[in-house]
Amino acid sequence: MNTIKIIFFDIDGTLVDPATGKIPAKTCEALNRLHANGILLCIATGRGPASLPDLSDLPFDAFCTFNGSLCYTKEETIHSTPLLPEDIHQVLKNAVAIGRPVSVAVRNRLASNGIDSDLRDYYRLAGLTLTVADVFSQVCKEDVYQIMLGCRESDHSAILHGTEGAKLAISWDRAADVIPASSGKGIGIKKILAYFHLEASQALAFGDSYNDTEMLQTVGTGVAMGNAPEKIKAIADEVCGHVSEDGIYHYCVNHGLIRNADA
Repeated sequence: MNTIKIIFFDIDGTLVDPATGKIPAKTCEALNRLHANGILLCIATGRGPASLPDLSDLPFDAFCTFNGSLCYTKEETIHSTPLLPEDIHQVLKNAVAIGRPVSVAVRNRLASNGIDSDLRDYYRLAGLTLTVADVFSQVCKEDVYQIMLGCRESDHSAILHGTEGAKLAISWDRAADVIPASSGKGIGIKKILAYFHLEASQALAFGDSYNDTEMLQTVGTGVAMGNAPEKIKAIADEVCGHVSEDGIYHYCVNHGLIRNADA
């Protein structure tokens, strides 16, 4: 583990404990101590910049957002790939056909054209409140990095019907994120590694959901949280403890990335 130079972290269910909506104190301690040891820290999330939790007290060096479609540091953009305008139009049309409202995500805001229980609860998982935006059509003309809508697996093909450059990223079984086909957390991580002149073998990642699959397989060591589905644990290199049981902290101590402050 002495070769680890950078670590990527999913947010919901990985850094943030869903039971409390907060990052556990021991996880915050681990993050600060990892950074003090010279390890770069990066967020890798399906969320966009406007919906990130308050991370101002934590030393993150880079952000892989919108499932890899927008990557940046505090100083500059590393990678930006919005959806094609024609694909945005087609997905909105497809959503109407299956009777679903959508929420579009641009860099600095979210805008929705309606509310249903699945989309509302999807927002709640991220600690956000869903409202209908009067400027929805105007926002759709900006660079849209992601479209979110409630659905079931049986709706997936209908959502993408007629699109040329879009795919789905799934982190919850009642909703989907539509992102560029040339994007994904794996692509975003590769862009960030190249920016910092690092190899995949020098990278570690923690994740807990299906949209973390690419991330866990792109880095040298992919670690699934104890609260991750069994399919995610199966593709990961290792499994750490549950987010509510300070899994990240104990993994980092046990692998020599930080010392146990309680010892």
